[in-house]
Amino acid sequence: MTTSIIHQDWPEPIVRVQSLSDSGLCHIPDRYVKPPSDRPLDIPRAAAFSDSSANIPLIDFGGLSSGDEGKRAEVTRQVSDACRDWGFFQVVNHGVSPELMDRAREVWREFFHLPMELKQDYANSPKTYEGYGSRLGVEKGAVLDWSDYYFLHYLPSSLKDCRKWPSVPDSCWEVIDEYGKQVVGLAGRIMRILSINLGLCEESLQEAFGGDDIGACLRVNFYPRCPQPDLTLGLSSHSDPGGMTLLLPDSNVPGLQVRRGDDWITVKPAPHAFIINIGDQIQVLSNATYKSVEHRVIVNSSNERVSLAFFYNPRSDIPIAPMEELISPGSPALYTPMTFDEYRRFIRLRGPKGKSQVESLQSSR
Repeated sequence: MTTSIIHQDWPEPIVRVQSLSDSGLCHIPDRYVKPPSDRPLDIPRAAAFSDSSANIPLIDFGGLSSGDEGKRAEVTRQVSDACRDWGFFQVVNHGVSPELMDRAREVWREFFHLPMELKQDYANSPKTYEGYGSRLGVEKGAVLDWSDYYFLHYLPSSLKDCRKWPSVPDSCWEVIDEYGKQVVGLAGRIMRILSINLGLCEESLQEAFGGDDIGACLRVNFYPRCPQPDLTLGLSSHSDPGGMTLLLPDSNVPGLQVRRGDDWITVKPAPHAFIINIGDQIQVLSNATYKSVEHRVIVNSSNERVSLAFFYNPRSDIPIAPMEELISPGSPALYTPMTFDEYRRFIRLRGPKGKSQVESLQSSR
């Protein structure tokens, strides 16, 4: 199979990782080989995980609608503990239709298996990143990740351009739109819980994000089979620059790893669960009570993976700074204000770089 190469205002020709994988190569190109310190040490096989029993917390949101105040309080406490201790947790019984979750994952899998010439109609550029892409960042000569993706805006409505959404498979638009509605609803419920756990009014974080005028976008990640998974990553280590991420993982193939001290924990997805993680904007708003956590994605030689990352973000032009209620003489503001639009330019220019961006905002004393 011929490798597909296009020019789209990137610093170098774009190579689709899926076409590299499908070509049957035995060795990955040097552009994808990570430095030894960044390479994964243990690559789980499909549907298998490391022997470690550690996993991010699993929380049943069914207790929130039980009418039992004790159960509601317990769920709220579990979310608080997970955000403070891990920065990640899984939720089940969250109100999003399991059938819709399955369908969303499958329509995107169908998209990535379309002929390359159809997918190329949606090729993106670094100007907006919307569409079909294969790299993050515009640094010339950068070491790249072993993945392709599709990025699109969902909110605000002024940025929701359905012309940039795939028209195939036939049901794709309908599934994306309904999926977005239900996930936005879940994100709003989590935001209220986070606010309460910070000792704030339950709408405080939502209002800091812009109230009803917030940002939301979807990045669908496709991780093709890789002949040398021990040398590369599907997505390099980073913390998410936005507010909160709701991830629908591949239910059969492990891939997401979360940093836990000096270790990397391979997440074990629960059936029909969302993986929730705190982003940099909530770390700033909470004055580091909640912290975003580095994570990365590994790949394997026998199975591809598809995951849907839904980003729930502040309105792009609102300066984000620690909440006034969380600042005191004993707990001064740790971060200088910056709009999300300014903030996300970092990852769009440089690609994923650990937690270096949020750490650069820390106020000097």
